[in-house]
Amino acid sequence: MENPRKKIGIIYHGRHSAAISCSLELENSARQEGLTVWRAPAAAEEEIRKQARDCDLVLAVGGDGTLLRAAKGMAGCDAPIVGINLGRLGFMTEISAQEAMAKLPELLAGRGWIDARAMLQAETSSQSTRFTALNDIVVGRGGTCRMIRVEARIDGQSLTTYRADGVIVATATGSTSYSLASGGPIVYPQSRDILLQPISPHLSLSSCLILPPGAMIELVVTTDRPATLSVDGQTDMVLHNGEKVTVRLSDKVVKFLRFHPPAHFYQSLTQKLRGEPFC
Repeated sequence: MENPRKKIGIIYHGRHSAAISCSLELENSARQEGLTVWRAPAAAEEEIRKQARDCDLVLAVGGDGTLLRAAKGMAGCDAPIVGINLGRLGFMTEISAQEAMAKLPELLAGRGWIDARAMLQAETSSQSTRFTALNDIVVGRGGTCRMIRVEARIDGQSLTTYRADGVIVATATGSTSYSLASGGPIVYPQSRDILLQPISPHLSLSSCLILPPGAMIELVVTTDRPATLSVDGQTDMVLHNGEKVTVRLSDKVVKFLRFHPPAHFYQSLTQKLRGEPFC
C-alpha cells in the first residue's frame, strides 16, 4: 500500500501530558509537510466521527485505552489508524513514541499494510441504543460480590445458564484482554470468530466457546441486584433482572495501518504477556 496523505487526524489521551506534547509535535511536523491536520482528545467521540469522514490517516497517541476510544469514533471509516504507544504494553499499538517522528515520513507517504479488525455490536431489551466494541462486551455482577445467573442462547437455542461473576463476549482483538485473564484462548488477530467466556463460573459450563462470525448471542440476566453491561471497559450501564443483551458481529470494522509483518504479533506475544513493552 502506498497512497500519499492529504488530511490526517491526531487523537490523543487528553489527560496524559506526554501524549498531548507528542500530538502537538506530530501536528507541527505534518503541517510543515503541507498537510491538513485536526486534533482531538480520545474522549471526543462525536468530533472524531465527524472529522474522520474525509480523513486519510489517524494517529492515536496514548496506549491501548486511547486506541479503543479512537476505534469507536473511527468504526466503519476508510481511514486507517496508527497506534503510537505511550502506555505500558501496547498490544494494539504499532510504534513507540520514540519512533513516531522518525516514521512520520513513511506514514505520510502511505506505506504499510491494512489490518482490518472485527467489532461487536450489542443491544439491550430495555434500550434502543446500539453499542459497538473492538475488544469485548461484558455482562457482569454489579457492586456486590454475589454471582449472577446469565442464560446464554446461541442463534435462538439455549446453551446453558452460567452461575458466575459474569460472561464475556470478545473479538479476536479482545482475546488478549479480559477474556484471556478469565482463562480464554488467544485467537489470531484477523479472525472474525466470536469468543464466549464465563468469568469465575461455579457449577456451570467453564469452557470458552469459539463461535462463527454469523452467530447471534443472547444473554439474559437473572439477579436480585443490579448487574452491569460493560462495553470495552469504558462504557457501563445498569442491567436489571430479566434484561436481555443481544450481541453479534458488527458490519463495521476498524482499520489499522501496520509496518511490522503479520507474524510480528506472534514474535511479540510472549514478551508482552510478561509485561515487557515490544514495539
